[in-house]
Amino acid sequence: MPPMRILYITQWFQPEPAFKGIDFAAALAAAGHEVEVATGFPNYPGGRLYPGFSLRPYRREAMDGITVHRLFLYPSHDQSSIGRALNYVSFFLSVLLFGLLRGRRYDAVYVYHPPITPGLAAALFTRLYRKRFVIDIQDLWPDSVAASGMANGRVIKILSRLCDFVYRAADHIVPQSDGMRQRLIERGVPEAKMTRIYNWATYVPPRDGEETAVPAEFADHINIVYGGNLGQAQALDILVDAFDRAQQKHPALRLHLFGDGIERDMLAKRAAARPDSGLFLHGPVPRDRMDRIFDAADILAVNLKDDPLYLITIPSKTQHYLACGKPIIGGLSGEAAEILQQSGSALVCKPGNIAALADAIERLGAMDDSERRAMGQRGLAHYRDHFSMDRAVETTLRLIAAPA
Repeated sequence: MPPMRILYITQWFQPEPAFKGIDFAAALAAAGHEVEVATGFPNYPGGRLYPGFSLRPYRREAMDGITVHRLFLYPSHDQSSIGRALNYVSFFLSVLLFGLLRGRRYDAVYVYHPPITPGLAAALFTRLYRKRFVIDIQDLWPDSVAASGMANGRVIKILSRLCDFVYRAADHIVPQSDGMRQRLIERGVPEAKMTRIYNWATYVPPRDGEETAVPAEFADHINIVYGGNLGQAQALDILVDAFDRAQQKHPALRLHLFGDGIERDMLAKRAAARPDSGLFLHGPVPRDRMDRIFDAADILAVNLKDDPLYLITIPSKTQHYLACGKPIIGGLSGEAAEILQQSGSALVCKPGNIAALADAIERLGAMDDSERRAMGQRGLAHYRDHFSMDRAVETTLRLIAAPA
């Protein structure tokens, strides 16, 4: 395909824990295209600007040879619906202004959703300039907003109409699961307008001789690790309750939660109330160091709230944990649960079932190292057979380059 000028719009980007971040942009560029990124000032998941950044209308920088345009937004990611709305709306206005001023120079625009607001901005300025517009759906709105309890019925109806407008305006839609694709068909999106592309893992194996210090609490214990957003969707209080039960039978178990989010204060209070419980709350760490912590773990944990939405959601941890080659404990249902069960590397139970999750933790804790290692290797083999970044990027570029 001939070289293209591609604008990649995403509200979350490095140094934030972004999935389709710099690696994705660099892969598009490596195929011979000129890629630029429009994103916000980093503040996710804590809602506070990262060190080294000050809020301003615009900042241009380069990252791995990719031009990154930092656009103004209101930093917020807490339980305040007003703060969240200001965060989304401010970035929408910044993207719209940026697109109106510079959108003419690009051949195609690729938008990462959520939130839907950058997609709405792209729908407006790409229509004006008749540029190809592809939207990547990682989180189905307004369903996920309703599940979070962050908006009332009236707001949900407005968001639904906005989503429908964006889907009609998009030239192509990329849902990350078959369940999302089916849900969009039920909402009236033409089947031919969609291509499901599974996510891949951002896990990077250690270099020869690379070592990373892990917490001292790891020593001489069976360590369960969760790394990521400490949010409502993850329902980590359920994981902690299940761990408490399992540890009564296996005192060597330890649970380590790494990350930040709106539930961090609640989890910190639980850890502080029982300092000898084996629960440890750590702050967020850079992605490369987090991979080494995953390497040092004995078991990796993923958990989701019991909500119909998550039947069709595949959290990025699914692929990432498989790529780490570790046994997995999961409290979730739907497509992600099916992937983990098919891998042979996980013990999975329905979300919200503390007793079942505790039993699964006990079973993994009772295994010897060789049994857990064999489980992890089955997961790694499954990942290599079914998920590929190269294949996903190739498909993405084909969709971007297709005639409008």
